[in-house]
Amino acid sequence: MRRKRIGAGAALVTGALAVTGLAFAPAALAVAPGSATITADCGSFGGGEATLTATQDGTTATITVNSSAITAPIALGEDSISSTLTLVKASGGTTSFTGTENPAMAAGDPVQVGPLSGTVASGDSLEAFGGSLQMTVLGITITCTATGPQSPGPFVFD
Repeated sequence: MRRKRIGAGAALVTGALAVTGLAFAPAALAVAPGSATITADCGSFGGGEATLTATQDGTTATITVNSSAITAPIALGEDSISSTLTLVKASGGTTSFTGTENPAMAAGDPVQVGPLSGTVASGDSLEAFGGSLQMTVLGITITCTATGPQSPGPFVFD
């Protein structure tokens, strides 16, 4: 009988510890919204609608830029575009996301860069309008700027 009580007691303690562990487990961090749309002007290289997709892991965030309206002027190899996306902080200042990741693109293909990496703090609210995307391709720098606020709104990081 004593063994059954010890076994049942141990099971209760183990279950209580498991539930407590779940209660104190860190919550997954998230950025909201997960994606936003902008209209970009890239000067003589064109312009149009682009989608920014954001993710967050702790203080590290990534943003990928996709645009079917902005196309590659020539065939480009994988990871051949050096990019810096600068977003404006609601609290003042800017945050930059950088990287050299892109898929291979044929001339006329939609432009995609990223994921571009940057550092964020909890509560950061970042907006593309007022910032820029600079892409350097074969020594030529292309600068794109948003012509208005992103929709549905700024990225807010946990």
